[in-house]
Amino acid sequence: MATKRHLTRRAQQLASRTEHAIRLVAKPLAKYGFPWRSPTVPRGITVPEKPDTLGSNFETDWARRPLASVTRSAFTAGPMKLMTTVLARPEILGLDRLADLARLDDPPPLIFAPDHHSHLDTSVMIQAIPPAWRRDLVVAAAADYFFDKRWKATFSALALNAIPIDREATGRQSADLFRDLIDEGRSLLIYPEGGRSPDGWAQPFKGGAAYLSAKTGVAVVPVHIEGTGAIFGKGMKKPRPGRTRVIFGEPLLSLPDENTRRYNARIEAAVGRLTEESVSDYWTAARKASAGTANRLEGPSTSSWRRKWLLTERRHREISGRNSRPERSWPNLGPRQN
Repeated sequence: MATKRHLTRRAQQLASRTEHAIRLVAKPLAKYGFPWRSPTVPRGITVPEKPDTLGSNFETDWARRPLASVTRSAFTAGPMKLMTTVLARPEILGLDRLADLARLDDPPPLIFAPDHHSHLDTSVMIQAIPPAWRRDLVVAAAADYFFDKRWKATFSALALNAIPIDREATGRQSADLFRDLIDEGRSLLIYPEGGRSPDGWAQPFKGGAAYLSAKTGVAVVPVHIEGTGAIFGKGMKKPRPGRTRVIFGEPLLSLPDENTRRYNARIEAAVGRLTEESVSDYWTAARKASAGTANRLEGPSTSSWRRKWLLTERRHREISGRNSRPERSWPNLGPRQN
């Protein structure tokens, strides 16, 4: 016990001497003022606040320079691909709908618009998008989530080539930036819902993708991502490995005299048709789409328990419903004897 008191007393003495030494060293510098000390502010003067450099104001040009692009390519082809393969095992369908554009000497930029259920969606999409557009792909990420802290904003810009976007509406600053990137030949990955699904059903599409497509003349590719919500949906503490499926639809262009609202509804309907195609087949989905009975992304307008029950029922038909339910293989007992 005496030894502990002695050690404590010595530590206090050492801390006191260290503080005294620091004061002696810093005291001569005090008379020199700035930059050794903070500048003084005259009375009556209000110092303007420093401009906010996070959120939608975060600068991302550096992330598209050669060194950052090479680093991102290595990360995408290495750790990200390994993580996506282990967790999601994506099955990719519908690439034939983009084959004609991919075979061109200079494939045009595209706007990929998938439904959104998980943070895993972006890594799955980056691996699924054909190389003709993957190399120059830019990801639109929520400014208030991915760019609220400097370390998070830096990682998002470097690893995903993400740029901040207001999830409520596409502002003029974001629209001008997107237009400049598209003019440079870059493609865009944007989630029209504006955020992850809170309950497994999709949210109503916002008009960002439709607006940018109409203003730039670039086609929108509807995409359905299935299974990521069951692996790492909103509210889950840790991922649960499973299987996923990505289905690309036919590229869409704004029709003459079609406003953004109608164009956006057509994009949402196309993603809903892909949802039906995933659990049935192309012809069944086409027939239901023409009859107006294709799968609704937002689910039924009813009580929460019934929505959850119907979602579970739907997932039994999807690939995500087979993540932890392998088909039972009965033993062969030979021919039945009468």
